[in-house]
Amino acid sequence: MDDTIRKARSIIENYDGPKLRIMEVCGTHTHEIFRLGIRKILPENIELISGPGCPVCVTPVDFIDEAMMLALEKKCLICTFGDLIRVPGTRMSLADARAEGADIQIVYTPLDAVNTARENPDRQVVFLSVGFETTTPSACLSVKKAKEQGLTNYSVLTANKTMPNAYEALKGSADAFLFPGHVNAITGEADCRRLRDEGVSGVIAGFTAKELLTALAVIIEKSKSGEPFFVNCYPRVVRPEGNPAGMKLIAEVMEPCDSQWRGLGIIPGSGLKLRETYRAYDARIRFALPEVHGKPNPACRCGDVLQGKCKPSDCKVFGKVCTPEHPVGACMVSNEGSCSAYYQYERWQ
Repeated sequence: MDDTIRKARSIIENYDGPKLRIMEVCGTHTHEIFRLGIRKILPENIELISGPGCPVCVTPVDFIDEAMMLALEKKCLICTFGDLIRVPGTRMSLADARAEGADIQIVYTPLDAVNTARENPDRQVVFLSVGFETTTPSACLSVKKAKEQGLTNYSVLTANKTMPNAYEALKGSADAFLFPGHVNAITGEADCRRLRDEGVSGVIAGFTAKELLTALAVIIEKSKSGEPFFVNCYPRVVRPEGNPAGMKLIAEVMEPCDSQWRGLGIIPGSGLKLRETYRAYDARIRFALPEVHGKPNPACRCGDVLQGKCKPSDCKVFGKVCTPEHPVGACMVSNEGSCSAYYQYERWQ
């Protein structure tokens, strides 16, 4: 066994201090921690809880209903990533809409959607832009390309979000955060240092067994001081300055706005919308969409799961009515969703 892994595992297994609640914000962290069996070695006084680190999971029902309106009423050609297809809206999912004749295509990058618009000049093409700082630069690039190419039939429906204010909203939910390495590869360390100065502790974590065990061990050791802390445990990928080119692109094309998060409500300044210069590519403006207030299934506890208030298995419909084949909530749909991870791993353990 690697010496680093051996040392980290010893720190974790032998921890006998006060109870620690650690929130793994990133959905990929949740899945990897399960897959690697890390939960099995945790002592009873360390609790791992899942947070709002899955962009599809925190996208509100309102957004799905808006997409449905564009697909069915405005007859737009909708381009989307695959994990959004089966997320339930108030009345139906995009998959249901496609079964009713809506033109909904899965793409792998936003630039694929731009190509679709160029190849279909007689159709209005809308890309469903959902994601955190990791994928937002590619959505911004698609808008820039569409403008450069003079495309008047391309627009985006935005649900892009940024993480820092979400940590503020969850400040009392955990003793420390496992910050998502993918997001911080873009944003760098500055936000995490600011959060530390405001009393929010956490470490940036990678995704291998060594990186995750090291991150948990560092949290345990740093927590002993009782002082807020921050450590970058993923330096091979996350530089202090992050990705300046990616951040510059976001700042050029988008600006902050208030945003609705599933389960967390409206978090001020946590969303992104197109700047005035690119407002012609905003689908809400182009198609004059009315304000939509979706209604999630009342049986679904995705909101509580995303806040760390309950485990997926505490939900009455989990694994019964709600399964990956027939999801009731977004957390069961996405490959990064907490309910999906618990369904895949915990219920067999």
